[in-house]
Amino acid sequence: MLHLRMIVPPDRTRAAVEVIESTVGTTHLVVLPGAAREPSGDVVMCDVAREAGDELLKGLRGLRIDQDGSIAVENIDFSLSTRADTAEKEAPGEPADAVLWEQLEGATHEESTLSITYSAFMILATMIAACGVVLDNAILIVGAMAVGPEFGPLAGVCTAVVRREPRLAARSLIALVVGFAAAIAATTVFSLGMDALDLFSESRLDGDRPNTSFIWQPDPFSFVVALLAGVAGMLSLTSAKSGALVGVAISVTTVPAGANAAVALSYGDFGQMWGSVEQLMLNLFGIMLAGVLTLYGQKLLWRTQRGHWRRAPGARKDS
Repeated sequence: MLHLRMIVPPDRTRAAVEVIESTVGTTHLVVLPGAAREPSGDVVMCDVAREAGDELLKGLRGLRIDQDGSIAVENIDFSLSTRADTAEKEAPGEPADAVLWEQLEGATHEESTLSITYSAFMILATMIAACGVVLDNAILIVGAMAVGPEFGPLAGVCTAVVRREPRLAARSLIALVVGFAAAIAATTVFSLGMDALDLFSESRLDGDRPNTSFIWQPDPFSFVVALLAGVAGMLSLTSAKSGALVGVAISVTTVPAGANAAVALSYGDFGQMWGSVEQLMLNLFGIMLAGVLTLYGQKLLWRTQRGHWRRAPGARKDS
């Protein structure tokens, strides 16, 4: 279940209440006239089944409540209510299959913005991966992949394509390109410094690396894994199962490929560098392609489920 708390202009409170009451899967409606001070207005609260949340938010935004008031959405982790149970049963589909597009767009907006923190994580993750490729240490590679924040902008691009949001797409692409460029540049300097300290060496980079040589030698499996990771990543975001993102992060070689490219560049090994860049681009494209197709698939699936529900006997006609 989701909990909505709204500040509604008094002249639109009745309309907002009608939207809430006509949406299947809503309950626990509360109206507090004149309770809000900034901005001034009525406070309206309700609970709604997750699978009905997107429809309700569209109706409320159609009243411009988000522009002249506010709409806050919270997840209800635990609720003891017979009415809530009934509302969830009445709502079409399953909660895990529902996509809250407004929430997804908001989440990807935050995660896909170029910031000092985002850049710092990208640089640190790439430097850790650089140590991993030189030492042929799989543990460091996995740690670097878990630290890397690049899935945020990738998800932002996917969401922007499906939602037709050019600003979100531009912001996400800028974060992605600038983030990787800064990380590779900083790691190249880092590699030169480590070489000066005799901690890195070209012989290590060119030697046998059974655990990490795949990073600069892309093959069809690289693209297949990227596709699977893109599907898993988008499903984890849309179903609020964020724990799966860790598994997604450590299944693709975006950050390690950038790190290997940086170390190879510092030694002038352009063969490894271009192989790593190819691996990086292959993974990024595969993730974005799979992410876009997953979101379109979820959109089509949800529309089909709602259509079947509306035609089913006993469905509410005002929904």
